[in-house]
Amino acid sequence: PTTANAGSDINPACDATTATLAGNTPTIGTGTWSVVSGTATITTPSSPTSGVTGLTVPGTATLRWTISNSPCTPSTDDVVITTSACFTCGTSTVSFTYNGSSVTYGTVANNGKCWLDRNLGASQVAISSTDANAYGDLFQWGRGADGHQIRTSGITDINSPTDNPGHSKFITEGSSPYDWRVPQNDNLWQGVSGTNNPCPSGWRLPTQAEWEAEKGSWSSQNAAGAFASPLKLPVAGLRFRSSGSLSVVGSYGSYWSSTIDGTDSRALNFLSSGAFMDSNNRANGFSVRCIKD
Repeated sequence: PTTANAGSDINPACDATTATLAGNTPTIGTGTWSVVSGTATITTPSSPTSGVTGLTVPGTATLRWTISNSPCTPSTDDVVITTSACFTCGTSTVSFTYNGSSVTYGTVANNGKCWLDRNLGASQVAISSTDANAYGDLFQWGRGADGHQIRTSGITDINSPTDNPGHSKFITEGSSPYDWRVPQNDNLWQGVSGTNNPCPSGWRLPTQAEWEAEKGSWSSQNAAGAFASPLKLPVAGLRFRSSGSLSVVGSYGSYWSSTIDGTDSRALNFLSSGAFMDSNNRANGFSVRCIKD
């Protein structure tokens, strides 16, 4: 038997009622499809690439192509069609409480992953690379959405000894290891259940590998490619660790991953001349874009 996948778990087509048969295509004679097992309806039995309707999602159906090549003995080829349960990434919305308020974001699929359609804190999907309404907030790595991420939040130079500082101020730091938390905690933001995960339930920070794969799908390795992708990533700038001041807004994008690197953490960066992953001090304020687990 030949296995053909009728859809993936984030492809909107996977919950449709039509699948395309794959497998060996007879080059001689004529034939018909028949259902060996499962639930399926043959719509065009004269073609080896005909549509099949009525598949159960999720479910599996085995279909048989019987070749008639008179006066020869008929031969058969079985095709197994498998469909998976899916959610409609790209057409669904996600409602959640963010920084004390109820918000609703859309979703977008790219490169086999499902993402929120905007940065955390953004009021809309970016309509340009420099759309200020799409910039969103700037998080210190590992902190929750406690208000510090708002671009106009106050600052303090007092480090936090715990995972929850208990206030909404941006914590400045000018000394190694350049972290808002002392001692450091490498276990923050790890997965959907990670401490201080600011994303909706079932969502999380992307890993370095997931950002690398996303970057690799762009039409160009720079800020233009970042915006041209389905994620429409804007150049939202950053907030500098030592002063809490905004920097390179409108020309540079920095997006946290959950991946740590020594005393630093990895982030995606892009500007007009390039795009790359590198290690950054955790006290810096960067953008956050959530990914579906």
